[in-house]
Amino acid sequence: MNKVMSNKWIIALYVLPALLLIAVLIFIPLILTGYYGLMDWDGIGAMKFIGLENYIVAIQDLKFWDSAWHSLLLAIFSTLSLIIYLAISLILASKIKGADLLRKIYLIPMLLSSVAIAQLWIKVYNPSNGMLNHILMAVGIENPPAWLANTSIVLFAIFIPILWQYAGFYILIYYAALKNIPESIIEAAKIDGASPIQIAYRIKLPLIMGVVKVTIVLAVVGSLKYFDLIYVMTGGGPNGASEVMASYMYKLAFSSNDFGYGSAIGFLLLIITLIVTIIVRKVTATKEEVQY
Repeated sequence: MNKVMSNKWIIALYVLPALLLIAVLIFIPLILTGYYGLMDWDGIGAMKFIGLENYIVAIQDLKFWDSAWHSLLLAIFSTLSLIIYLAISLILASKIKGADLLRKIYLIPMLLSSVAIAQLWIKVYNPSNGMLNHILMAVGIENPPAWLANTSIVLFAIFIPILWQYAGFYILIYYAALKNIPESIIEAAKIDGASPIQIAYRIKLPLIMGVVKVTIVLAVVGSLKYFDLIYVMTGGGPNGASEVMASYMYKLAFSSNDFGYGSAIGFLLLIITLIVTIIVRKVTATKEEVQY
């Protein structure tokens, strides 16, 4: 077996199917997206080469930059929400009463589809008979807002179900990392007189910092390309107030039948995501990782 695995040609043969799959599903579509962005094309008829015109128009398109700003805001809120997820994970990983029940509850959003979650929160935000406005009126707020129809608050109203949807995913990652910390380290800290807060901040957090950095990248990248729940709840409205880059690209390509311009927006979305990801990795990079 060692002789076989030391043969580079055999290793390449084993890796080839995975490389072909990656090429077909990732690299070829990316190349075609960039290529279609150079065309004036409605998705059906003949393509007309127009060079970088679509990309130049996109850079000057204020609606595109508004959608990019909304995506960036979602990325910021998603990153900040990781603090809450980490705090919940620390509570769940500790030996508290009812932790088993809490571990089952936080997984519920992961079991639901984005469409189901969108429909659920549309009912919650309903201005006339929604649960949220009923609660607000019960505590004395006479005229609660129409959450999904108000251009000033719709974006933040949508952020809440998005963050709720992925809470279980990130909590599960943090919980697994925390439970992987050797119990002997925690016990030694307790013997030395460390408080629970000191153990969490000075011991547990440094030991899982590598996992935290990974979740930051996941949160940022996932937010920049987010689409489905926003499209179902508002379609990017009202008046583009909740439009993100992915939904704007979808409207251009499939609603306006401008596949060339939509492809250009999609390729710019890829470039922006890569740039932001590199920046995030540079910011979170450290020379040394704590080992245990």
